[in-house]
Amino acid sequence: MLAHGSSAWCLNPTFKMKRKLSSIQRPFLLHISRAYRTTPTAALQTILGIPPLHMQLQFEARFTSIYRLRIPLPPIITDTQPHDLEMKATGWSTHPSEHLKPNQISFEDREAYIARKDIINIFTDGSKTEHGVGAAFCVLTNDIWAYQWSAKLNDNNTVFQAELTALHEAVIYATHLPNHNTSKIHVDNRASIMASSNSKSTNETARKIFKILLSNPRIKVSWVKAHAGNIGNERADQMAKDATQHGQPYSHTKLPKPHIKGLLRKRMLEE
Repeated sequence: MLAHGSSAWCLNPTFKMKRKLSSIQRPFLLHISRAYRTTPTAALQTILGIPPLHMQLQFEARFTSIYRLRIPLPPIITDTQPHDLEMKATGWSTHPSEHLKPNQISFEDREAYIARKDIINIFTDGSKTEHGVGAAFCVLTNDIWAYQWSAKLNDNNTVFQAELTALHEAVIYATHLPNHNTSKIHVDNRASIMASSNSKSTNETARKIFKILLSNPRIKVSWVKAHAGNIGNERADQMAKDATQHGQPYSHTKLPKPHIKGLLRKRMLEE
């Protein structure tokens, strides 16, 4: 309850507020550390590695301001703008009565589909290394690699975002294929498949994928086991890794929530 409304009253705490919050925090620090009552509060905070209470509340206030209230923070704190951040989607993406076909999503490893000539197989993958973040997909038709795509995302994007980006680009590509062809997209990340098949997903990219799949029942998504010798999955994996260094910049994926939290936490510790 102490932090209630902190974005309104603790964005720039006064000296009096800092002193009051410090006096509230002190008894808890003493009980945790079992130190003498004469031990300075600052020493207790340092020993326990617990930031001053006013700094923690200021951190929450800053995060709420930029992430939820969409209010930019001063440049001295961060250059990241509210429109750069990935926001949670709310409500239903479509009417509750609309749902994907039962055979559109599969969590069983369907490697047998690769040998079928009447199916266009698309393999997607995302990767994050010390060099950056990459996403890629490749298309296998009649034992021929017909098309491939890769891109380098922002270094602060997550692997999950890379996986969803690759899947999103793959379904867009599949929509431009002839209507008489069935496209099978093979993904080695279960989380991205689950998000994309959920009409109430809070991820905007996942919702876009869901809507495309809903209007294109000939496009199917299937899970494939990673690093199991699947030629398509291995190729997509290598392309995604190469894209972390040499891929074309991809700026459509916004920064994740953990990124801004990390920046603000780092700023809090520096102060």
